[in-house]
This record gives sequence, C-alpha cells and structure tokens, in this order.
Amino acid sequence: MTKVPNPEYGIELKALAERLNRCEQVTRYDTAAEKQASKLAYDFLDLAESFRTFLNEQLPKLRDESLSCAELDGVLTDIGEEFRHILWHIHNAEFYAYLRDDAAAASPRDQPL
Repeated sequence: MTKVPNPEYGIELKALAERLNRCEQVTRYDTAAEKQASKLAYDFLDLAESFRTFLNEQLPKLRDESLSCAELDGVLTDIGEEFRHILWHIHNAEFYAYLRDDAAAASPRDQPL
C-alpha cells in the first residue's frame, strides 16, 4: 500500500511541538542545537504512522490464511523493519534515554526539575 502524505502533518507537528515546549520536563533536555519538543513531536507523529502501518496493513497480512510460508516470511521481515524504525524513534529522544539498553539513566519522573 502506498502511503499518502498527510497534508495536515506540518500543522500537527507545529501544534504538538508548541504544546510540548511548554513543559519543563521536556525542555530540560534542550541543547543549543536542538529543541526536544520538536524532536519528540516528530518522533510521536512518525511512531503513529508506524503503528498504523503495523495495525492496518501488516497484522491483517499475518492473519491471511492464503499466504504461503515464503510470503509470510516477507511480511515478518517487513514487520521487523517497521519495528526497527519504531526503536530508532524511541532511542532518538533524550526524554526517553532511560529506555535505551545501555542507559543507566533513571526515568525523568525520578529526577527533580
């Protein structure tokens, strides 16, 4: 299935970034080069698209009894690539650094503002 660009993406991205930028829990991870609110907004919108792809396209294919094992293997590979994309976005945001495998960081909720 071909993905159609969302004409509202820029509006959604800006609105979500502005909302997140009002939260000190997010902005405390800002650097001079990068605003975490914008980074998180981008990650969340991209994650939403990946979740839709998995739920609306890939999961139904897994349930399709007419697929051969070779075809099923292709679907499983596609799912793996979607999951890789999801993991990249999870690891992209400093707010969620504590979720990284190599992180010794505590949850942001455990650290005072």
